[in-house]
Amino acid sequence: MRIAVLAAAKSIHTIKWVKSLKLRGHTVALYSLPDQKAPAETLSGVEVHYLKTGGAAGYWFDAGELKKLLHVFKPDVLNAHYASGYGTLARRCGVKPLLLSVWGSDVYDFPYQGHFNHHLLVKNLRNATAIASTSHAMAEQVKKVLCTQKKIYITPFGVDTEVFCPCGTLVEGRLTIGIVKALEPKYGVEYLIKGFSMLKNRLVKEAKMPPEGIALEIYGGGSLLPELKKLAGTLNIAGETFFHGAVSHSQVPKIISGFDIYCAPSVSDSESFGVAAVEAMACGVPVIVGDVDGFKEVVRDRVTGFIVTRRDCVTIANKLYELFCNQELRREMGKAGRRHVIENYEWADCVSLMENALTETAMTARNGRQL
Repeated sequence: MRIAVLAAAKSIHTIKWVKSLKLRGHTVALYSLPDQKAPAETLSGVEVHYLKTGGAAGYWFDAGELKKLLHVFKPDVLNAHYASGYGTLARRCGVKPLLLSVWGSDVYDFPYQGHFNHHLLVKNLRNATAIASTSHAMAEQVKKVLCTQKKIYITPFGVDTEVFCPCGTLVEGRLTIGIVKALEPKYGVEYLIKGFSMLKNRLVKEAKMPPEGIALEIYGGGSLLPELKKLAGTLNIAGETFFHGAVSHSQVPKIISGFDIYCAPSVSDSESFGVAAVEAMACGVPVIVGDVDGFKEVVRDRVTGFIVTRRDCVTIANKLYELFCNQELRREMGKAGRRHVIENYEWADCVSLMENALTETAMTARNGRQL
């Protein structure tokens, strides 16, 4: 097929979809706002077009330019990613058939920030020939917003289990707890820090501190970095808490494999798929996650890890302690998690699901029917 992808070029999700579809033999062209550029080497060999106007204005004013570019490319199907921004641009350019991929905050948060936002999102969703969602939970959220039975394909954002695998080295005699996430409010990193502090106090009180101690490794940048560093100091865990800043996606598998436990206490349902947990489980690492929609769908509670009530740092501390005390449980959960990912979220299988969604959208529209 000839597939046009309308999305932020700098997003690792965009890059993976585009490159994978190209490797499947499709002719793929990517269209993106100019302020969302990716390093050229990450999209080597892919036809990329950066539109003239950036920022939020681009979603409104780039429609004419996009329509002309797509007229030249002549796609069998247009796949727009993110229903609020790029969904608006896709609707305004008027090109069909359109598979609109929803991501999370665009359907969980955006429509509840005012009547205009809700109206805009509904228009964008109704305009699509079909919709793609990374999770069943988010598909239900789309139905709640849209109030119709438009076709929704489930296209999980899985992982390559040959890349995300147990490839790191654990530090003998030390318990390492970690997270790789943007340091923003919806990811709840402060609850991990508080839970880690409680764990440390309990281990000291019970004289169970391991020979090399415990460590909290936090990878990611964001607006909360100064506040979280201050919190670690206030809780007297600055010496055990390490903030490493943002890292490239290529470094993530080795980083996660060096954790004994991965903890992602997200507090917002806009964490709509839980790819962080999938990556950790693929690396054979047990997980502790908040009970948001995305994590509840991908994590098997008490089998591949623990699902805890969001904002509950006491339960986080208790689950960290339980896993600390039981190395065999950590090992079994890690093995179960990797099996679970291989069976359900292998990247090649996810690409096939997206391929099918694109193919059916193109064929159904060609036959003059709406999905």
